Amino acid sequence: MRPPAIVDTNVVVAGLITARADSPVARVLDGMLAAAFPFALSESLLAEYRTVLGRTALRKAHGLTADELDAVLVNLAQHAVVLEPMRAARAPEPGDQHLWDLLAAREDLILVTGDKRLQRDRMMGTRVLSPDTFVKRWLSGSP
Repeated sequence: MRPPAIVDTNVVVAGLITARADSPVARVLDGMLAAAFPFALSESLLAEYRTVLGRTALRKAHGLTADELDAVLVNLAQHAVVLEPMRAARAPEPGDQHLWDLLAAREDLILVTGDKRLQRDRMMGTRVLSPDTFVKRWLSGSP
């Protein structure tokens, strides 16, 4: 069984607003909602999902009502492995420290993010994947 993936907020947002159901971000979000792969959350990451997805501009983009958004978040929380973050080395961007702290909770976790700067971080190396790479390696069954 594969270890859990941490899915960055930018991937969840992009998965909700994309018009392409076959895009990597949509496939990642659909996989989370269907519990097709193990993924990890912390309370702070789930709170970030809620805050960002609740922003006026994004609510217009994804078109979900408050109740529908709550249903999506409850679904995600029910399928997630909930972990307590650990204090980690400094993240490449201060606003992403919570992701690095969550990665530090277990050595087998990976991060799926669209953030190029995080993808290039040498310290985390192969633990940070783009949505496209994640879909090709994890959801398509390739090694």
